[in-house]
Amino acid sequence: MSIYDYSVTLDNGTTYSLSKYRGQPMVIVNTATKCGFAPQFGQLEEIYKQYQNQGLVILGFPSDQFHQEIGDGQAAAAACRTTYGVTFPMHAVGPVNGEEAQPLFGYLTEKAPGALGTKKIKWNFTKFLVDRDGNVVARFAPKTTPDKMIPAIKQVL
Repeated sequence: MSIYDYSVTLDNGTTYSLSKYRGQPMVIVNTATKCGFAPQFGQLEEIYKQYQNQGLVILGFPSDQFHQEIGDGQAAAAACRTTYGVTFPMHAVGPVNGEEAQPLFGYLTEKAPGALGTKKIKWNFTKFLVDRDGNVVARFAPKTTPDKMIPAIKQVL
């Protein structure tokens, strides 16, 4: 399977295939609006604005896996838009670990394991970089701020 075989659901309930982004680099991030790392939304938005004309897309996936998300996808997206000015696509709230995890996150963690080879997402704001060919090329820890991802992003542009 490739990343383009996965379908995801936007905050408004619309489901689509990631094949929509074929040929575009992606940053995929699990988010939580009540997390201490939530200010990263601002940096992610800055990166999105700076590089979207070169094809970059950032996809936010709210999760309450760590009990730091509000309500449903629409409430989470509204909070991101209001507080941080987020304009990149936000998705439905869903788990990122375990048997109930969104299939996309099982794929991402398989292709880009964490420290010591772990396939588990340890916290909110784990970020995955996907190149134009759909390859998962990097995984960034929650504490890694988005601005530290810019060199890697430039390589896939």
